[in-house]
Amino acid sequence: MNQFKTIALVAGQTPEAREACTRLQKRYGNTDPTKADVIVALGGDGLMLQTLHKFMKSGKPIYGMHRGTVGFLMNEFDEEKLPERLAKAHITVIHPLLMQARDAQGRTHEHRAINEVSLFRQSAQASHLRIMVDGQERLAELISDGVLVATPAGSTAYNLSAQGAIIPINAPLMALTPISPFRPRRWRGALLPDKAKVTIEVLEAQKRPVAAVADHDEVRSVHSVDIRMDHDISINMLFDPGHNLDERILREQFGF
Repeated sequence: MNQFKTIALVAGQTPEAREACTRLQKRYGNTDPTKADVIVALGGDGLMLQTLHKFMKSGKPIYGMHRGTVGFLMNEFDEEKLPERLAKAHITVIHPLLMQARDAQGRTHEHRAINEVSLFRQSAQASHLRIMVDGQERLAELISDGVLVATPAGSTAYNLSAQGAIIPINAPLMALTPISPFRPRRWRGALLPDKAKVTIEVLEAQKRPVAAVADHDEVRSVHSVDIRMDHDISINMLFDPGHNLDERILREQFGF
């Protein structure tokens, strides 16, 4: 029995995504996302991240079909038998990161991230960062271009490019990964429990300004940033059997 009787279609701006949306709408209809049983996103990973953010608190399952450039988070596109595919899809539950960043004026900015929260140097000066986990200092000074905290879902994105560890999707972990570290030269990051709170303090913040970014939301000239996984929000992603996110992350570790 198909529990997804009404479908909401969300499409990217590429011609391929718009054309696919038009064809699917003719065949299956297009319900308002607030009233639909399931949301189908058509595009690439960028569109999928936008959709996950927009409907993060809705509780509605989200099924992506690849009509963009990168499609790690997407299923293959096929306009045939969409209701049957949705009925057979497996659910992967992910939780976002919550970033609370305090800027030079003492204001606190709160944003959430599906993939990662990153801190970057804003100038030619390398950033000097102090890292604490659950209130305990773990690294007195990291000299680098920055540092990031990634979810399992985001561990194969920027985290992987920064030589961070790939995390199985159901593992209760977060990746803490330096970006182009200079000192300590041999420190390559850490895997942390997903209930940990990471606090990053910017040393010499005026001389060495740092920006904090939660996926696409940026805060400039931060002085400190708290990062934790928000277990109060659960996002249900749908994947075709044999192509779920856990399998893709496992394959990524073997170079496929």
